[in-house]
Amino acid sequence: MNIETILAVVILASLVLYALSGGADFGGGVWDALASGPRADAQREAIAEAIGPIWEANHVWLILVVVVVFTAFPSAFAMIMTALYVPLMLVLVGIVLRASAFVFRKYAARRDTGYRRWSAIFGASSLLVPFLLGLCPGALASGDIRVVDDRLITSLTAGWTGAFAIGCGLFAQALFAFLAATYMTVETAGDTDLQHDFRIRALASGVALGPIAAVLFFLARVRAPVIFGALTGTWAPPLLIATSVAAVGALYALMVRRYHLGRACAAVQVACIIVGWGIGQYPYLIVPDITFANAAGPPQTLRLLTVALAAGAAVLFPSFFYLFRVFKSTAGGTEDQADRATRSINPTTRSSSSTEL
Repeated sequence: MNIETILAVVILASLVLYALSGGADFGGGVWDALASGPRADAQREAIAEAIGPIWEANHVWLILVVVVVFTAFPSAFAMIMTALYVPLMLVLVGIVLRASAFVFRKYAARRDTGYRRWSAIFGASSLLVPFLLGLCPGALASGDIRVVDDRLITSLTAGWTGAFAIGCGLFAQALFAFLAATYMTVETAGDTDLQHDFRIRALASGVALGPIAAVLFFLARVRAPVIFGALTGTWAPPLLIATSVAAVGALYALMVRRYHLGRACAAVQVACIIVGWGIGQYPYLIVPDITFANAAGPPQTLRLLTVALAAGAAVLFPSFFYLFRVFKSTAGGTEDQADRATRSINPTTRSSSSTEL
């Protein structure tokens, strides 16, 4: 395995970790925007408690992808940022607005106009960003973005305005929503009513993934032939089988209320989808003109970057483990669940708690 391939694996692994962590946070924001019924406030509160302590840390995986592409494949980075300038800028704006709204809403009174305004901004950003994040890889795989002699020769709307890219954006939205709802069935273990709400949402979004994926598969045949060829190649059946087994396992586990198993199966399903996409697009960064090989920087730069990544991993992974241990421990989760249950029984307590925040 050459060094370009090693760095491609690092990028793919970072995208998987970002989807499993940050993607679930975006999905939580989707359900925050779509919260409904008599327990709408409790649903939003449960989502905030679940993502609050760690959600900003999850962006480190996206930052890592940007840094590796910028450092190791600078010409590809330049072309990607130029061709996808509009959706990527909207992603950045959405992430900033989402984070700001989440914090400002935390300190607003529950029934205040400001609370509703910040909730609307948080929900809208949570709906927009996953769509745009799915849009971008769809555009890069479509073959509509063309580069000749390190110069972009297509318009700034090429690729990401096509039907295939839009389908990828919708699929990413549904996938992250499914992952978040499945995670929330575990996070709300102390409240059976809330757990039921998220169970229904997880089942609905999980079932919706099927027809969206089928439409996307047939769109790929015409609009992304490289991906379609890979997904119908010799290596694809085992991965497709693994993805299907994980998807069916997640839905079955949700139906029989084995929520920890459902969470594990959902994570495997998402990981298999992203890995399959990455393998299908390899060796291209931008289909069909930019590959990892022809966009690679100087060998010395690649070697130093690999060493830096190895040294950084020795710090990053233990730090994340400790972060999750502190904020997602069983003891902490039990305390949060008990507090949430108390507030659901006593509305006065919930109101005063929100005001204090």
